[in-house]
Amino acid sequence: MADFISFPPNFVWGAATSAYQIEGAWNEDGKGPSIWDTFAHTPGKIYHGETGDTAIDAYHLWKSDIQLMKSLGLKTYRFSIAWSRVLPSGRIQSINPVGLDYYDRLVDELLANGIQPLPTLFHYDLPQALQDEGGFATRETACLFGEYAGLIARKLGDRVSSWITINEPMVFAANGHLSGEHAPGFKDIQAAIAAVHFQLLAHGLAAQNIRAASKQPASVGIALNLSPVYPASQSEEDIQAAIRYDGLQNRSMLDPIFRGSYPQELLELVAFLLPPMENDDLKIISTPIDFLGVNYYTRSVVRSEPGVPFVELTLVNPEGNPYSQMWEIFPEGIYNLLLGLQKDYHPANIFITENGVPVADAPDFDGKVRDDRRIQYLQDHLIQVQRAMQAGVPVSGYLVWSLLDNFEWALGYLTRFGLVYVDFETQKRTIKASGSWFSKVIAANGFIPANYTKEP
Repeated sequence: MADFISFPPNFVWGAATSAYQIEGAWNEDGKGPSIWDTFAHTPGKIYHGETGDTAIDAYHLWKSDIQLMKSLGLKTYRFSIAWSRVLPSGRIQSINPVGLDYYDRLVDELLANGIQPLPTLFHYDLPQALQDEGGFATRETACLFGEYAGLIARKLGDRVSSWITINEPMVFAANGHLSGEHAPGFKDIQAAIAAVHFQLLAHGLAAQNIRAASKQPASVGIALNLSPVYPASQSEEDIQAAIRYDGLQNRSMLDPIFRGSYPQELLELVAFLLPPMENDDLKIISTPIDFLGVNYYTRSVVRSEPGVPFVELTLVNPEGNPYSQMWEIFPEGIYNLLLGLQKDYHPANIFITENGVPVADAPDFDGKVRDDRRIQYLQDHLIQVQRAMQAGVPVSGYLVWSLLDNFEWALGYLTRFGLVYVDFETQKRTIKASGSWFSKVIAANGFIPANYTKEP
């Protein structure tokens, strides 16, 4: 019989969502438009022309969703605050009391049901009014984000003790400003580099303002999409390409936050594109954090490709491992990533703030959703997380992405990540087999490994 995989008594189990992906109510109760409202309403940007206008209607169904969380035994719930629902213009002079009250009531209801709230202040959905003035390619937006963070902390900081400033700044910069696949839809390398720097600056300002405004000690972190990088071969060219990509993908975020400097590989490639910096920028960016949020989905495998501008590399999809609807499934990657983070940066505390998989699932004839591939994915990654903890990495919690099926950005409603199945027509929620499995893991604070995807 396999050994029981156990976690410490105070380990935090939870699930995550984001505002634009679940809330809907895109123009209700005084909410201003975000860049995702604008982008999704632009023909040709989203799969099948779908939008988050209604999404899964969490803005109206939040109370029953919290009861679902309670039934699963979640200890924490990571959600994001829609900046433009609280501040339609993005500025604190434009407070929308109804929008602020929505998050106030959400926090109270979570606490009343024994669930710790973990708000994220920015998850891709910049107020359109600020984008019209240059968005995160400007210093002013970073400063306005710091003010917004202080406002939210003054309102909720008597009850909320842990905060995430920004979710995946590299994804927002690269997909939104370089490839154009996400809002605001730009293909401008200079805007992308500026968006990296000013999001990091916004994070540092927000960390300072949250601590200053909170009525209790505040634990502040940032959620980074991190991916261990492997060369496609052992050739010197591929090894160097992997080092370059690691500098761009991972260390461009980690070095400024933990070391107060940008990695040399990044500077060699794009230093001339960095926006003008002020003397204290890197000092603010490296404001100490209480925890690092790690979003892990897959690894990156890199091959040298001299014809590619700037980076001279390409990502490859190796054979030999299973794939999901979006990427290779590689559980060992989270172990290698966590060990590397501990070795290079010594974070005081780590939370796995996102880990999950998009696989095709649907109700069977009896209404049950048997998503065995998702259970296998979660189990195999948790085994690697626990292995890293045994090696001394200070991981304090694990949050599944996502609690519910929802709007998956440019893919619309094509892919499903949830522990809970959502019928997008009726909004009916059904706990999947993975949700029931995760609930048992939480209750037992561990599990006995099993093979959930064995062929009959």
